[in-house]
Amino acid sequence: MDDYVIEMRHITKTFPGIKANDDITLQLRRGEIHALLGENGAGKSTLMSVLFGLYQPDSGEIYKDGKKVNIRNPNDANDLGIGMVHQHFKLVEVFSVLDNIILGAEDTQFGVLKKKEAREKVVRLSEKYGLRVDPDALIEDISVGMQQRVEILKMLYRDNEILIFDEPTAVLTPQEIDELMEIMRGFAKEGKSILFITHKLNEIMAVADRCSVLRKGKYMGTVNIAETSKEELSRMMVGRDVSFTVDKKNIDVGSVVLEVRGVTVPSKRHKKDAVKDVSFEVRAGEIVCLAGIEGNGQTEFVSALTGLEKMSAGRIRLNGKDITHYSIRDRAKAGVSHIPEDRHKHGLVLDYTLEENMVLQRYWEPAFQEAGFIKKKEVRRYAERLIEQYDVRSGQGPVTIARSMSGGNQQKAIVAREIDRGTDLLVAVQPTRGLDVGAIEYIHKQIVSVRDSRKAVLLVSLELDEVMNLSDRILVMYEGEIVGEFDPKTTTVQELGLYMAGARRQGEEERFDDQE
Repeated sequence: MDDYVIEMRHITKTFPGIKANDDITLQLRRGEIHALLGENGAGKSTLMSVLFGLYQPDSGEIYKDGKKVNIRNPNDANDLGIGMVHQHFKLVEVFSVLDNIILGAEDTQFGVLKKKEAREKVVRLSEKYGLRVDPDALIEDISVGMQQRVEILKMLYRDNEILIFDEPTAVLTPQEIDELMEIMRGFAKEGKSILFITHKLNEIMAVADRCSVLRKGKYMGTVNIAETSKEELSRMMVGRDVSFTVDKKNIDVGSVVLEVRGVTVPSKRHKKDAVKDVSFEVRAGEIVCLAGIEGNGQTEFVSALTGLEKMSAGRIRLNGKDITHYSIRDRAKAGVSHIPEDRHKHGLVLDYTLEENMVLQRYWEPAFQEAGFIKKKEVRRYAERLIEQYDVRSGQGPVTIARSMSGGNQQKAIVAREIDRGTDLLVAVQPTRGLDVGAIEYIHKQIVSVRDSRKAVLLVSLELDEVMNLSDRILVMYEGEIVGEFDPKTTTVQELGLYMAGARRQGEEERFDDQE
């Protein structure tokens, strides 16, 4: 018994219309990396929120080092040495990195913050674990990868021994994922125990010792990673075999749908432009992928393309029509669908219902309104169809508040809304971020079907497997410029990586040949 640092026994947690956890038992050994795998909405985050004190279980018990404990809130969890990096970070955007790390664990003397000592401890921890951060930077000015480092440093600052990572790689680049895996291995060697929630089977196979699988709120079993396979884990998770490759038939591309010429976007962070003189075309019947490490201008480019940010130079044409100065709604009406990078900031109104979110891009159409009044029955009928078609799981169906849904199901709702509009151009930014293998397989098929119906798709992805599987053409963006164009059939992940890291640029290969 004492072998387990944490035991969650027979945990049950119910929300209106859904049993999120149904009699789940989970055992964590000291010094192990224990993965928690399951579909979107399987109850993984709920179970970890119970352990961290964010939720109280309806029944069941938690034991720490063999002793029963009562975790009423996150402060109790921290006192027991339990820390958590949340899927959607719990950071104050207008505070500095340092202020966020010490928030709630401030060291004071005579009512005054002892920031010098706090800063020294943060710098010491960041150097020890390779988590480089600028303590004085504001959260709103740093990348999501950096924000995650801040969340990890928050745990380490509190000397936590049990570390919960909820979908930690959903927002990271391939390089950052490798770094995080190394950091997690280092923690385990030091005797820290890690609970690692993820959908990504490759990561589980690479870093975990054991894996517990949940399906629709129920415990399906625990396996030793050394004795299992990706295929076996996916079967346990979704209850069927899953295809890891994308079936795509060859089709002839048609006329130019999207044409961008000389697009330049100023940076909000520094004096240099975030996007510099970018030009390319996307034709009907093709998927063009904009690949690159996060922070190289893809976000700013998509914001300019969809009307969220102003360009300082350049033109954008859709089906030959100049839409450079169109508003966001006018671009949507002209035929642009957008699956945004940040589902909370730009994809959903979190306090609206699921059905209200499903018609956000078309509630003004005659099908959904008459004389300025929304046709509620039509909205309900439409939302129910999309929920069924895309398997969007929620406790109360169309009337579920979007905020209460799992991240993966929020993503599925956005993908359903944007693809169903049937526009000429689909801009899909990280469309499968945070989704399980079953959902990824389905979304990939939907994106390919958009392309097969002679529409144009601009895909922006950090997942190199996704880039290679889905794309017809790959454009690599580095420091705001297109540095290479590739055919996925003739290039390799290693070659793409060189261009993404800035080690190469087409037209300059000869200069780098002797570096290989």
